[in-house]
Amino acid sequence: MFSKKEYIKYSLEYNLFFGRLMKEHLIFLESGFSVKNAEYILEADTLKSEFEDFLLHIISIANGYISKDVLVSKELVTPYTLETENITQFYTGICINTNITEMEMTLPENKHLDYYNNLFNEIQMINSNAINLVERAIDYKSKVLSNVLGCKVLNRNYPSLLEHMLEEAEFYLEILHALENFNEIPIKDELVKKEVFWNHIMEEHSLFIRGLLDPEEEDLIDIANKLAYEFEKLAAVAREVLDKNLPHEKITKKSKEATKDIIEFKEASTEGLIKCEIKSIILPLLADHILREAYHYLRVLKTKKPK
Repeated sequence: MFSKKEYIKYSLEYNLFFGRLMKEHLIFLESGFSVKNAEYILEADTLKSEFEDFLLHIISIANGYISKDVLVSKELVTPYTLETENITQFYTGICINTNITEMEMTLPENKHLDYYNNLFNEIQMINSNAINLVERAIDYKSKVLSNVLGCKVLNRNYPSLLEHMLEEAEFYLEILHALENFNEIPIKDELVKKEVFWNHIMEEHSLFIRGLLDPEEEDLIDIANKLAYEFEKLAAVAREVLDKNLPHEKITKKSKEATKDIIEFKEASTEGLIKCEIKSIILPLLADHILREAYHYLRVLKTKKPK
């Protein structure tokens, strides 16, 4: 069991990271529908706006309570986030509240502030709201996925990408329940279990990039293929280490090296999309989105007791 101070810190950090991912998933889903599916577009946009309000509320509380390692990791916001949001708004016409990004860019690190009496209760309310929002997002994503697989509706995101978004929402919900139960094991420990999850996520990111690149981008496709294969192997080894309770140091070192490689690839890809130097159908915000996930994973791998 962790302390109330840890509960507050972890809640703010996880909600800022995953809450942004959830609202961006809804942007990607919304952008994938045709005008015929106006009800799906409206539902995604409404839920996206609720996540934006949720994030604004957290940011208003988070000043001085976020740890330095989270802020410098670039998992909350990258040097590219604001520009990719603006370009994505231009391409899609979908409104994105860029104030969230601008406010996160100036968040101060943990100042060892006093935890005022009502803060714990306020964080409990935030987590309760988060659980409600994430459950609704899961219901919406499940409905979209089911109808796409049943050929009842078309969405221009891969079905496997829809499954990927659903998987991340379910992972976020698990973390929220662990926080509310003061269960520190999924929060502080279970590094190899996180490696199984995030290595699989990194593998899928590589495959999505490969599939969304123009066929003429052969060099980038080749790199994406190699990264996907590497993370597929790492996920399998991590799963074996987890199942057999084997020493994890070797696999963790390899996961860290591969994550640094994919960060380099994602950074170059994001810059290339911003500068219009890469032929693809990748939304720039999607590139920044998956880059932030890699930054987060690298921090998890670097931290002695992952957060």
